[in-house]
Amino acid sequence: MLALVDGNNFYVCCERLPAGPVGRPVVVLSNNDGCAIARSNEAKALGVKMAQPSFEIRHLEQEAGWSRFLPTSSCTAR
Repeated sequence: MLALVDGNNFYVCCERLPAGPVGRPVVVLSNNDGCAIARSNEAKALGVKMAQPSFEIRHLEQEAGWSRFLPTSSCTAR
């Protein structure tokens, strides 16, 4: 048997669990180079692209009130 699981915005969902910024744009950044590795639907609507560097989207933090996280939440820490 073979199974394929596609977690849409998986890291975003993990970050929303403890913080709870539902309805706000959320972007999860990579640990080493600060590029967007996961975006909420709200962030996608603002034009945030996959692998876009954080310095290019930093202005949205003030303008749109988005939240950015490094992937160190409960879904990666054990």
